[in-house]
Amino acid sequence: MIAIIDYGVGNLFSLKSSFNAIGQETIVTGDPEVIRKADKLILPGVGAFGDAAALLRKNGMDNLVIEQAASGKPLLGICLGMQLLFDYSTEYGRHEGLGLIPGSVQPVRPVVPAGYKVPHIGWNALHLRGKNELFRYISEGDCVYFVHSFYAADCGESVIATAEYGPELTAAVAHKNVYGVQFHPEKSGAVGLNILRAFCE
Repeated sequence: MIAIIDYGVGNLFSLKSSFNAIGQETIVTGDPEVIRKADKLILPGVGAFGDAAALLRKNGMDNLVIEQAASGKPLLGICLGMQLLFDYSTEYGRHEGLGLIPGSVQPVRPVVPAGYKVPHIGWNALHLRGKNELFRYISEGDCVYFVHSFYAADCGESVIATAEYGPELTAAVAHKNVYGVQFHPEKSGAVGLNILRAFCE
């Protein structure tokens, strides 16, 4: 069973619908015991990093996620959920993350050309780095849907995919049993469903 962690932020039910579409049982929950019994975890998120981090810490959910990742349980962070996996973010001040993947979260604006719109919204091709089990059912150049104004930086060793938006921005990361995608697989059609399918396996 896959637990979609409910801590007050995220596209919880669109995610659940995507897993239903590939025949996977999921539960949306904030119950620590249910989360501990789950086989795999999804950490969703939309909005501001600082607010989401505070909500995670409010009921000790941050420590629970860290504990479960340390046990070897597969964990997938999506969009802001991916950003929370890193050490810290500079979004509206400095905010500490979960520290599960080395790196930081930085604003897109200073690194993209002046004519590019921020937030980065739309479909972009994935450029895969090496082979990773998360991408076993997709191919180089497949497109996924992004909505973000901040990106994961200083995390080169963990990057498994990038997307070009002026420069190459981090699109996906993996570190041991912890995975993260900056894009929204639940909004990325068949490609996104195939990524979720691979995570389930």
